[in-house]
Amino acid sequence: MYGGSPRRFARVLKVDPINPEAGPIRIAAEYIRRGEIVAFPTETVYGLGADATNGEAVRRIFEAKGRPMDNPVIVHIATMEQLGTVASVVDRRALTLADVYWPGPLTVIFPKSEYVAAEATAYLDTVAVRMPAHPVALSLIMTSRRPIAAPSANLSGRPSPTTAEHVIEDLGDRVPLVLDGGPTAFGVESTVVNLATDPPTILRPGPITVDELAGVLGEVKVAEAKPEGGEGRPLSPGLKYAHYAPRAPLILVLGSPNGMPDRVLALARREIAKGSRVGVIATEETKYRYPKEWKVISVGTRFNPYSIAHNLYSTLRAFDPAEVDVIISEGFEEKGILLTVMNRLRKAASEICEPS
Repeated sequence: MYGGSPRRFARVLKVDPINPEAGPIRIAAEYIRRGEIVAFPTETVYGLGADATNGEAVRRIFEAKGRPMDNPVIVHIATMEQLGTVASVVDRRALTLADVYWPGPLTVIFPKSEYVAAEATAYLDTVAVRMPAHPVALSLIMTSRRPIAAPSANLSGRPSPTTAEHVIEDLGDRVPLVLDGGPTAFGVESTVVNLATDPPTILRPGPITVDELAGVLGEVKVAEAKPEGGEGRPLSPGLKYAHYAPRAPLILVLGSPNGMPDRVLALARREIAKGSRVGVIATEETKYRYPKEWKVISVGTRFNPYSIAHNLYSTLRAFDPAEVDVIISEGFEEKGILLTVMNRLRKAASEICEPS
């Protein structure tokens, strides 16, 4: 539907991220109500939204992204009353999580109601739900009077978009409308938790960390991702398929921070000896360790791990026009928000180098 000939390019409407103007929101809500798709900002990444109750509209999301139909999307709501329409059962622990973290970057798996289109849940009997903490997203849901099904607004497999420019780069001729609310806050997708297991399972790490959830729920575990093409339908996005990859192959280097630059340097020189042009993902603490003639981008500082999460996808995308043949990324301690960063880097990597 989108991207055919002649090409149609997205209509882009600027909107205040704190106090969204009624005009752009009304226009976007009308697109949603008539079954179109709309890209819009959340506090995590930009979403590609459609009416979650309209199966044909939800299919347009999958078509635009090139997303496998067995990969469910998250349904976004604006009120607890809406939760009762999209979930058939809401237990006490879910209400506790909602009280602590909603609106916010936490997605919870619920038994699905018949109100939600089967396409949004990959024909599962469960639905992933969250209440975003972004004024534009909440206003769009409220004004459209629909729960909005929305994965990230990028081509499937690419780094998620944290600006409207990223959306347009990937989907400019595949989506009719983009609400431009500026850069997103967290820069990585929501944490997804399944309460149906004992203990509860984090299906996808995100801004709400393992320790934070454990403080509310008690013991929690982190699910292992299924391999590309693995059997079965995942309960959550980010479990089965490759994600987040820049155009050049990415090599992820593991190990302690102290010896990280030396390991990256050795690996980079190996690649240069093959004739490859090398890019390096470094930090503020290590960027000076690499030759100035290399393409080196700092993703943030280890003293503020949330800066690394915030900048991750824009850093991966920054190498696309840089004419490098391979990107080598420093690794991070898999703890707190850096567990989320490493989850995304592992999925983006074509090669992972363990410490020798």
